[in-house]
Amino acid sequence: MAQPHFLCMLLFLVLSSANACDRCVHQSKASYFSDAAASSGACGYGSLALTISGGHLAAGVSSLYKQGAGCGACFQIRCKDSKLCSSKGTKVTLIDLNHNNQSDFVLTSRAFMAMANKGKGQDVLKLGIVDVEYKRIPCEYKNQNLAIRVEESSHKPYYLAIKLLYQGGQTEIVAIDVAQVGSSNWSFMTRNYGAVWDSSRVPNGALQFRFVVTFGYDGKWVWAKNVLPADWKIGVIYDSGVQITDIAQEGCSPCDDGNW
Repeated sequence: MAQPHFLCMLLFLVLSSANACDRCVHQSKASYFSDAAASSGACGYGSLALTISGGHLAAGVSSLYKQGAGCGACFQIRCKDSKLCSSKGTKVTLIDLNHNNQSDFVLTSRAFMAMANKGKGQDVLKLGIVDVEYKRIPCEYKNQNLAIRVEESSHKPYYLAIKLLYQGGQTEIVAIDVAQVGSSNWSFMTRNYGAVWDSSRVPNGALQFRFVVTFGYDGKWVWAKNVLPADWKIGVIYDSGVQITDIAQEGCSPCDDGNW
């Protein structure tokens, strides 16, 4: 059972170390990879990755990946060559870890070309790597609640692995508890990797979840009261019934927001 005082301390520690300056514009470089490679990303979205953000996807360095907590985060990114690239740039969703320290982002080729002015996509692609500026922005999934997918590695009744989808706002989920619907006997889940969480302490019956959601220096509990039915099935995506839309609270000095 997850003890309340432990979870409150966890929330305090996470918030005290959170980077609340996501709105600031950062300077770096970006390259690209094959769109097909997105399905093997470290966040574990698999083939579902290609359905996110119209295929405008990115691998981010470890400071953005955040040991998996950054999975699903949204960024606005634009290249700095005004002759080839638009001032608006494009929005991307983080789905992988970038191990290359030469650039903060590696984008799908579709996202890379989307930074270009009309008719200049192939010209930008030929460059291979470009100077960029970027900032984190809220993810928007209109009329779409946070969803939970039961992973194929799950084995009822001993083991449950879930994947989080459609996490909105400018947020990170840093802890998850699971309990039988109607029970206060909560068990904590562990981040296995990326957006995948698991537990070998699976309650019987229909399941409810509660999440510690952080946004900048602020955070809260989000309670999804009836998510998985008693006969939950692997490979099925279940609606949590809750929508996350929080925007990061800022605790840093004023900075250049790039006039975006």
